Amino acid sequence: MSTHEYVAGSCNIGKGEIKRRQLVALIGLILSISTLIGFISTNAEPSLRLSIFLPLSVASIGWIQSRRKFCLAYGFMGTFNFGKLGQLSKVSDKEALVADRKTALTILIQSLTLASVLTLIVYLLPLS
Repeated sequence: MSTHEYVAGSCNIGKGEIKRRQLVALIGLILSISTLIGFISTNAEPSLRLSIFLPLSVASIGWIQSRRKFCLAYGFMGTFNFGKLGQLSKVSDKEALVADRKTALTILIQSLTLASVLTLIVYLLPLS
């Protein structure tokens, strides 16, 4: 799929925006690993380990958006960007807007599901 044109419900960001999502995913991954190392080194209680959900969410949202070439925020707002970073265009077609919002919701659900599963794994780790 070309990353140079908008496709309703399928592709709403170009190369620059994709790289931005990859950076967000990397930052979330680094924060998640740092948090996990902290949990391991302190034998953190399982209830405290649930806090890893936030950095795991950041990582999973960034990763899935970059893989799908689709920004969930842009999808909900009815915008897209294939130009300079921050240079948004509006989606004018109602059917395209519906498709974008459906894809955005799907990405959000997939991301939070992935973060939840990974959080559960961290929660169940035998650290002591």
